[in-house]
Amino acid sequence: MAKFKDYYSLAKPGVLYGNALTAAAGFLLAARGHIDIWLFLALVVGSTLVIASACVLNNFLDQDIDSKMARTKKRAIVSGKVKGRDAVILSILLGVIGLAILIAWTNWLVVVVGMIGFVDYVVLYGMLSKRLSIHGTLVGSISGAAPILAGYCSVAGTLDVGAWLVFAILFLWQMPEFYSIAVYRQSEYKAAGVPVISVVKGIQQTKIQIFIYTILFVIATLLLFVFGLTGYVYLVIMTILGAYWLWLGLQGLRVRSGDAWARKMFRFSLIILLAFCALISIDAWLP
Repeated sequence: MAKFKDYYSLAKPGVLYGNALTAAAGFLLAARGHIDIWLFLALVVGSTLVIASACVLNNFLDQDIDSKMARTKKRAIVSGKVKGRDAVILSILLGVIGLAILIAWTNWLVVVVGMIGFVDYVVLYGMLSKRLSIHGTLVGSISGAAPILAGYCSVAGTLDVGAWLVFAILFLWQMPEFYSIAVYRQSEYKAAGVPVISVVKGIQQTKIQIFIYTILFVIATLLLFVFGLTGYVYLVIMTILGAYWLWLGLQGLRVRSGDAWARKMFRFSLIILLAFCALISIDAWLP
């Protein structure tokens, strides 16, 4: 049982289930109440396995960084609980099975989005930009937005305005979410040699970027209503939540110490994401 937990932890459950949630939400938004349960299961299971594969492989590739950061130095590969070779084998198995499910029971667009997300997260983000550039978060946010896009496209079968909007919303959401982490974990990223914005540009510049991306996120969420993809209940709730997140972001520009504020900003980012996913999932049944 302990060994299973070690392997399970490699899939980064928090990341895994968060992405599975957004994939399901994208599906339900596009389905508009007409749910093909088998397509839904194929999407969620296949996507989850592909994402798990990417997370396991990322764990293997990030050993050097993880060993220098307090929150990651106890991960299974770094601590020696799981051998690197075994992690790679697990990643391959998960990826092959997940991709096979997507190929067999979804559509080509879902498969393409899934593969782009995998390559972006493992190679363009994990192996390259995360280590070399301040823009690593921008690159990594592409993979973070891929699941909701795949979910939407599994039903729509095309890249319409709804597809681009849900992608943009998740892409923009990740910027203040991760930049908040970069603020209160600045010293850890600096020690690990990871050039995140708070290390390269400083805390104040990071706060400004957080506020800008929060504005863009709120605008993007409201555009779903503007284009007729959601109803009034969604509009009211997301306007209130968005206004509060903007108020928090504005507070950050005024406070001298950023850690406590950044943690609050991060926690609310999870709340607003859960609310967003819940609302677009049930919007077909709401006014």
